[in-house]
Amino acid sequence: MLAALRSSAAVVRTSLLQHCRVSVAATTYRGDPDSRRIGFATEAQHGGTYLDKGAVTDRVLTLVKKMEKVDPSKVKPTSHFQNDLGLDSLDTVEIVMAFEEEFHIEIPDSEADKIFSCQDAIEYIASQPRAK
Repeated sequence: MLAALRSSAAVVRTSLLQHCRVSVAATTYRGDPDSRRIGFATEAQHGGTYLDKGAVTDRVLTLVKKMEKVDPSKVKPTSHFQNDLGLDSLDTVEIVMAFEEEFHIEIPDSEADKIFSCQDAIEYIASQPRAK
C-alpha cells in the first residue's frame, strides 16, 4: 500500500512539475558569507559550495512554516510531514517543489520519494554542492 502511494505521489509530482511552479519568496542570508561553506574542497572540485547545515535548517523550517496547511508551532527539525504536520502526499510534493525553488536545485524523483520530514530535506539539501 505504501509503495503504491509513493508511486502515485511520484506520478503526481512529475505531472505538477511539468505544468506549474510554486512561487517562493527568496530569503536573504545575513550572516558571514564564509560560514556558509563547509569542508576543504574548492568550488572547482565540486561544481559549487556546500551550504552550512544550520542555514539550511533555518531556511527549510521557515519554508515549511509558510505552508498554508501547517501549524507553525509544530514545525521542528525532526517534524515528519504526514505524521507530525498532517500533510498529505500532494502537500509533500508541493513542499519538495518549494525546496527546489528556494535552493535552486533539481531534486530527482528517486530522491524526492525519500523526503518525508524536515530532517530528510535538510540532510539532502546540505549534501548538494549546487544548492544556493
